[in-house]
Amino acid sequence: MKLSRRFVFPLLLATTWLAVTASAQTPGTNDSNPPLFLTTPDYPVPYGPPKPEKVVAALDRIYLYVNSCTPTRLMDKNTKAVITDLSQAGTNAVFEPGAFRLVSYEWGIVYGAMLSASRVTGDPKYAAYATDRINFLADLYPRYQKMWVDGFQAANPYRRVFHPQVLDDCGSMCAGLIKVSRLVDNPSLRPMIDGFATFIANQEYRLADGTLARNRPHPNSLWLDDMYMSIPALAQMGALTGDQKYFDDATRQVRQFSSRMFVKEAGLYRHGWVEGMADHPAFFWGRANGWAVLALCELLDVLPASDPNRAEVLEIFRAHMRGIVRYQNGSGFWHQLLDRNDSYPETSATAMFTYGLAHGINQGWLDPAAYGPAAIQGWNALSTKITAQGQVEGTCVGTGMGFDPAFYYHRPTSPLAAHGYGPTILAGSEILNLLKNFQVVINESSVMVYRPGVDWKSLKK
Repeated sequence: MKLSRRFVFPLLLATTWLAVTASAQTPGTNDSNPPLFLTTPDYPVPYGPPKPEKVVAALDRIYLYVNSCTPTRLMDKNTKAVITDLSQAGTNAVFEPGAFRLVSYEWGIVYGAMLSASRVTGDPKYAAYATDRINFLADLYPRYQKMWVDGFQAANPYRRVFHPQVLDDCGSMCAGLIKVSRLVDNPSLRPMIDGFATFIANQEYRLADGTLARNRPHPNSLWLDDMYMSIPALAQMGALTGDQKYFDDATRQVRQFSSRMFVKEAGLYRHGWVEGMADHPAFFWGRANGWAVLALCELLDVLPASDPNRAEVLEIFRAHMRGIVRYQNGSGFWHQLLDRNDSYPETSATAMFTYGLAHGINQGWLDPAAYGPAAIQGWNALSTKITAQGQVEGTCVGTGMGFDPAFYYHRPTSPLAAHGYGPTILAGSEILNLLKNFQVVINESSVMVYRPGVDWKSLKK
């Protein structure tokens, strides 16, 4: 029997209504049994407060990995024999190869991060990692200094210590050495520190107004990376010596980098700036913005409360963090280019921002209610990049300055990119502090961060 059109449409409506009604009567699918707002979301990464013991376990895995692949031994480059008597080191002696370099800006961060991990966990092994390696470097310093003076320079493993060429050679290491020097009584540390500080303060190229600059890839170029390669060392020298000139230089760098490179509309820093360029492209590279976050945190940590520039530096930090949280993606990561979600999620930037948010909250610089959930979800995302073996995956390899998106989009990532390790240790340490200092809970189905003493359960009413 053929139905007329006037019966077909009502029949379809009735069939659809019956299907919906049947579905609604199935337990677990309607708004009353159970209520739909209690449906568990399909989060792509863990959601909610991390367990402190799992954060510590992640830090332990990283420690075990880097401890195993950064040996403190000399070997003969020809025979491969280990040299046990350091006083016998000659021109054939080299550091036993490991996965990462003991003297590098990336590992300058690791040394300070290991100290932070020890402070928050109470476990001395992290600090011992840093002190053992810095003592190893300091013990060899006089030997290689003599060889340098005697003419052994080209292959000298300390050539960047005795004759730094760029801020990358000395800024981060200088800051790391100063931090470790508070735990290590080694007479060779201070000459190393002073040599690095002299280069930053007196020898590195600067613009006419004193801003630290480079002459690549164009003359008079500013690299946002150099905020980190200079400001922490200047700040630590100010704390070490009590000399105000270091604090003044550090705050001047913040002001002058920010005036040229911070894009207020985006709340982010451009990666590069070139004097004389009429129209400046604004590529908001994730790790470069992370360098700025770390630099501002390091300066604020030691800048005296009485310093006339402190309020300005703090407001610059807050303005940047207001921008940063706008670009966190739905999984908790930040992207290689922060404002372009079709660029890949990048680990080192995510670690730096997670650290900056959590540290800012712990120090009282940021509102925990507003910024705490972003920090927590940043760590939850970051933790998925720490392998069972303790490697940190998804980190962009070393990157210069570019003026086209393809350059940033297609930079490779590698677990051997050293830039991810120090920031991840810092992030985990500060998240542990956050979990200790505040109430991090699920309320109204989402992460909330409350100050101690707040009766958050009563807020459900």
